[in-house]
Amino acid sequence: MLQATPLTEGWMLRHEGGELPAVVPGCVHTDLLAAGAIPDPFLGRNETDLAWVGRRDWTYETELPPVDGHEQTDLVFDGLDTVAEIHLDGRLLGRTRNMHRSYRFDVTGMSGRLTVRFVSAYAEAEAVRGKLGERPAAYAEPYQYLRKMACSFGWDWGPTLVTAGIWRPVRIERWSTARIARVRPLVTVGEQGLGVVELAVEVERARVEAPLRIEASVGGVRAIASLDGTEGVVRLEVPDVRLWWPRGYGEQPLYDVELTLMHEGRPLDVWRRRVGFRTVELDRSADAHGTGFTLVVNGERLFARGVNWIPDDVFPSRITRERYRERLGQAADAGVDLVRIWGGGIYESEDFYDACDELGLLVWQDFPFACAAYPEEQPLRGEVEAEARENVVRLMPHPSLVLWNGNNENLWGFRDWGWEARLAGDSWGEGYYLGVLPRVVAELDPTRPYTAGSPWSGSWEHHPNDPAHGTHHSWEVWNREDYAEYRGEVPRFVAEFGWQAPPAYATLARALPGEVLAADSPGVLHHQKADDGNGKLRRGLERHFAFPEGDFDRWHYLMQVNQARAVAAGIEHWRSHWPVCAGTVVWQLNDCWPVTSWAAIDGDGREKPLYHELRRLYADRLLTVQMRGRRLVLAGVNQAGEPWAGVLRLRRMSVDGEVIDETELNFRAARRTVTDVTVPPELVPVGPKEFLVADAGGDGGVDRNTAAGTGRGSATGTGASPEAGASPDASPDASPDASTSLDASVGTGTGVDTAVGRGHGSGTEAGAAPEAGASPEAGASPEAGASLDASVSTGTGVDTAVGRGHGSGTEAGAAPEAGAGSEAGASTSGDASTGTDTAAGTEAGAGPGRDARARPDGVRAVYFPLADREIPYPRPEFDVTVAPGAVTVTAHTLVRDLLLQADRLDPAARADRGLVTLLPGERVTIGVSGWKTPDPDAARSALYCLEPSR
Repeated sequence: MLQATPLTEGWMLRHEGGELPAVVPGCVHTDLLAAGAIPDPFLGRNETDLAWVGRRDWTYETELPPVDGHEQTDLVFDGLDTVAEIHLDGRLLGRTRNMHRSYRFDVTGMSGRLTVRFVSAYAEAEAVRGKLGERPAAYAEPYQYLRKMACSFGWDWGPTLVTAGIWRPVRIERWSTARIARVRPLVTVGEQGLGVVELAVEVERARVEAPLRIEASVGGVRAIASLDGTEGVVRLEVPDVRLWWPRGYGEQPLYDVELTLMHEGRPLDVWRRRVGFRTVELDRSADAHGTGFTLVVNGERLFARGVNWIPDDVFPSRITRERYRERLGQAADAGVDLVRIWGGGIYESEDFYDACDELGLLVWQDFPFACAAYPEEQPLRGEVEAEARENVVRLMPHPSLVLWNGNNENLWGFRDWGWEARLAGDSWGEGYYLGVLPRVVAELDPTRPYTAGSPWSGSWEHHPNDPAHGTHHSWEVWNREDYAEYRGEVPRFVAEFGWQAPPAYATLARALPGEVLAADSPGVLHHQKADDGNGKLRRGLERHFAFPEGDFDRWHYLMQVNQARAVAAGIEHWRSHWPVCAGTVVWQLNDCWPVTSWAAIDGDGREKPLYHELRRLYADRLLTVQMRGRRLVLAGVNQAGEPWAGVLRLRRMSVDGEVIDETELNFRAARRTVTDVTVPPELVPVGPKEFLVADAGGDGGVDRNTAAGTGRGSATGTGASPEAGASPDASPDASPDASTSLDASVGTGTGVDTAVGRGHGSGTEAGAAPEAGASPEAGASPEAGASLDASVSTGTGVDTAVGRGHGSGTEAGAAPEAGAGSEAGASTSGDASTGTDTAAGTEAGAGPGRDARARPDGVRAVYFPLADREIPYPRPEFDVTVAPGAVTVTAHTLVRDLLLQADRLDPAARADRGLVTLLPGERVTIGVSGWKTPDPDAARSALYCLEPSR
């Protein structure tokens, strides 16, 4: 039987005569850091001082003891980063130049000093560039000249820390007669629920003539086949298989597959994996709107609720199985059902895909090409095909993997970024994306679709980033426009879009020790990698708020608010146009270090307000106020598997809490559809003091009469959706500055009615980011939040702080935008803001001194017709009570974008929700974990909400 022995002990790292202990798997930076030889590159501006590490050669050494008892001994490296020579006892075993491949060397009968010498990645890249010629790229670093994680060389969210090392496990394998070299599992579902697993097996032989047999089992079914030569196939048919579904659509049953290589009744080697039975298609049919891009799993058409994934650490060897599970669990908890592994990173470890299999997260896998023209000549061409073949087969068992994608933005770059003229006919990667990679996928993994790139319109007949055809990256908005412009078009599938915000305050405080934080302080600027990043943040903020000069707390908070608003603007609009638009993939879920970026979860694992906003935006049921031409409508988005029927309660209200008019309408949205309900003219708010509140109750299954509007289903693509890619004038969405927000409110089970929302309010700039583990959206700086004037003990074990909130939100005296925050999600095209709550709070209308009254659980939308700076919000007044694990706020006035910054309570504290808007008489209980000593004064200083202009 094959015996594998990890080779992890006794490694030393050598450079220029010096040596220090090394950890394998690992890299040079982590070894130097562990030895105290370098400072933490994530802190301050240490990154710059450590540039020398990536420009030197490094050597790893250990002793390989003699081994015997088998016919063959192999030295196996699962990953070497990147350009290396391997010697054993002075003999050259081989050379490597690809981080994305594994390597195997025959060391039978050998022992002695094992040496792995790494050449600087810069030196190799510059040598290849000298041989093949210059190729354009989005960044100045030479990442396109070697097969290495591109973002090691820095990105617009990542540090430049060019790594080297034995980054994945290494082991000794001893075997006799034969071993399993490769198993390629083709898993399909036939008629009447018949599951088929076809295992194509390749073996390596030590004895050519030895008779071999393969035995396989799955789901209680066994099969045996003889193996002639080095290849064979065994087929297993499993009746009545349980289908694997994406999360929210069904369960994720996984089946153990085992294949054993036998010789004369003795097992020689065994291969074990888990598989899931499901079908996947990519519908790219042409229709009246252009060319679609809809994932279809088990015959069910999906609106993909996605996030983009970057390496979770710039040093990938530090990412553990538990860390993958935590981060991907956060994604699943936010309602995400698709994770795109971006092309500037890596093929992730088995731990990543295992977690996605278990959580029901669909995986879109980019091949590792990003934002550059890649030479197609040797030595790169052979490396590209070899790595593709290895990784396609390695990842095939995972049912979560549903799409192969050729590259990130390279087809677009060729057409739009001036590459074509600069290349003057030189190769740039097209042969990979339209030739090598689709050929490899078609040959090895015909069960999954392949697309040439993202964005990609399907052919050169259309612009690569044409929103009406295929995938679209929407970056013009962040770079040059207001987020309201998301409503100007309806792409078929939005594979990238996003908005920046700083990380949690506690994350910044840890990363910049001793620094007086300011928007333009040296450390804050160093941890902002985007071109003109702070300038774009400022211009984006000033479209909605006056810029808070000199007030870091307010700057910090408002930037996080603006991020949540911007993303909500896009998702609400695009979801309301299903099935023309069939998915949104937010840039980005995670960070690889502490940085101002587009992430929902920062580099210390803390959740920004955007994260909690995604929980609302990606819920099965979403109510959003939209413009359809000149009509104001409520779009009921029902992604659930059951109908959504009930009564819409509409209230036209004043900011002072008065109900001006109200009505009730029946509505019904069939499963997986969107229905529009026209707002009656008398309920449309007029002027700066009025807004609309819509509450959708519903039993989920009772068929009720439907109020005005057309349902749009997943199958037909018809209805009120505008043409994909339509301009704002042609789009059914009008008001440029309107924004929608949703608050989810649910009962806590403790007798406290809860309104859960993600408002974007005025916030605290300085230090508002929560500590690691703390919910970023729940954070507040004392002056930006609600300062409470009195605190008393109630005598019931609950501390109470009573007072009125003081302001965080208006940037320099400007009143905060309406609809910001979790509840204010999407910005529409007019000068209006809307927001929706998915939560059941207490009955609105209860004024100061009245008891808050519970209302049925449901989904809420809030709509303000004008921009926040024009809205005369009242000074917020509310009560605060504190109990172990909970902070409860009861509103006496309209309270917009209430936020608890839990990391200000304790570095380890985390809040269970983000921005919340309360109507008079409503209350919310915010769960807080990691806060060991609840204190009403501390809670008071950590609460924030919007205030009127000053």
